[in-house]
Formats: sequence, C-alpha cells, structure tokens
Amino acid sequence: MQADLDYNDIRPGKFKQEGDSIPKRKKKNKLEAKNVDVFYGDFQAIDNISLNIKANAVTAFIGPSGCGKSTFLRLYNRMNDYIEKFSMNGEILLDGNNIYDKNIKVEELRKKVGMVFQKPNPFPKSIFENVAYGLRIQGIKEKDFIEERVVTSLKQVALWDEVKDDLKKQALALSGGQQQRLCIARALAVKPSVILMDEPTSALDPISTGKLEDLIYGLKENYTIVIVTHNMQQAGRISDYTAFLYMGRLIEFGNTKKIFTNPDKDRTQNYITGRFG
Repeated sequence: MQADLDYNDIRPGKFKQEGDSIPKRKKKNKLEAKNVDVFYGDFQAIDNISLNIKANAVTAFIGPSGCGKSTFLRLYNRMNDYIEKFSMNGEILLDGNNIYDKNIKVEELRKKVGMVFQKPNPFPKSIFENVAYGLRIQGIKEKDFIEERVVTSLKQVALWDEVKDDLKKQALALSGGQQQRLCIARALAVKPSVILMDEPTSALDPISTGKLEDLIYGLKENYTIVIVTHNMQQAGRISDYTAFLYMGRLIEFGNTKKIFTNPDKDRTQNYITGRFG
C-alpha cells in the first residue's frame, strides 16, 4: 500500500537524505516496555503494549487524541504516579533496569530521563537560574561548574548567542520558542540520557517550530528522544521510528519511512492518510 503522504516530500533538505535516517550500525535498546497495562481506576488507558526504543534515535508516538500517547510517554519517568487511581502492570526498563522496582529512587530516575512539556514552563527566575535550577536542587554549589553547565546547555539548544549578554533577564520575557528551548536547556543541564517531549511545538509559531525540530534532530547524537506529536509531517521529518497508538493499543511500530509509505496495518494507513483521527 502506498500512503497519500509522501515521506520524501516531508523531509526538508536540512535533514539527512533518504536512507540516512537510521544509522547502519545496530542500535541498542535504551528503553523497553514489556506487556504494559495502565489503569485509572476501572478505566484501562494502555492495553498490553510492548515496545523497544533504540538509543540515540528519535522515536515519535502518533495517534488521535485520547489514544494513550501521553500516558505511555509519562511512564518512562513515572509522571503518572501523581495521578489519582493510577496503576500499571508489566515492566518499563531503562538500560535493562525496571524503573518501577520498589528500590528505584524516582528523583534519581528523573535526572536520567528529562521531560519537556506541551507549553513552555520556565520558572519566574532569570535565564541563568532557570538552567542552573536542576543543579542547585542536587546540592551542587561550585560556581564554575554551574556556569560551565549553563553555558554548555544554552549552546546545545542554540540559544546562547541570543541571550549571552542578558543572562539575568527574566525567562518569562523570552519569546515562546526561546522559552521552550530554555526548558530543554534546563533538562540538559543535569545530563540526562533520555529526553521525553510531549507535543513540544504545539504552542509555537512555524519559525520557532522549525528551529526546535532542527534542535531535536541534532540532539539524538547524544540523547535518546521520545516525542508525542499530533503532527504527522513533523514525525516524518524528525523521527527515526514511529509508533501508532489507537484506543490504548499499539497498532504498529517501526522505521518511520516504512510506517509512512508502506504500513502493515490498514488502520495505520487510514490514519496517516487522514481517513480518521
């Protein structure tokens, strides 16, 4: 089956050319979900999903609203723990270790698995203190070390040149796109290995969205990135792998090019061609 959405048409020239999206060397699994069920009371939000996420790649979760994408994403840093009547069965592994083991310290887990939310959420502090925040709450006090991490993180998100002369400026005075890149810098400062992104560009204008997509695509060299997006063109542009979820179930998962050009499931084909969702 050939999808109406042409994969080659949605990959701009600034990204790698066709065939280069997945490096030839085999990647190891960074995150693994094994037979995962999620319940909120009597309601089942996730139904028996098993999924392996490769290291140093971008994996996109797509599907209609209410299909379980964000719920599943939040399992990887235990954000669902705060939701009333949440329970789960199965295992979520990070580097082979079950993060829901009773001996896991959630605070330590979240140093390794950073989170970027749908709307930018900078703290009402200076640009510098926003990025330094995670280091300070860890008890780090060395001024030179903190400064080095702040500068490095701002450079990683291509924000340094825009703010380097005014690091004391209130973060809330930045544009929406700058705020979102600042939030990513804040996550990077504590050196996570995984970055979760829940609709990170949904509140941004097209120019800011383009900058953030460039950033996401570049960050995978050093990080494993999992992104929830409603924008299928975005998934096609920046992701190496795509998972299609529907009504709490994993319908199909695989190489992004294949998902968009020759999916195995009719339901995947119908969704990506706009027949529902």
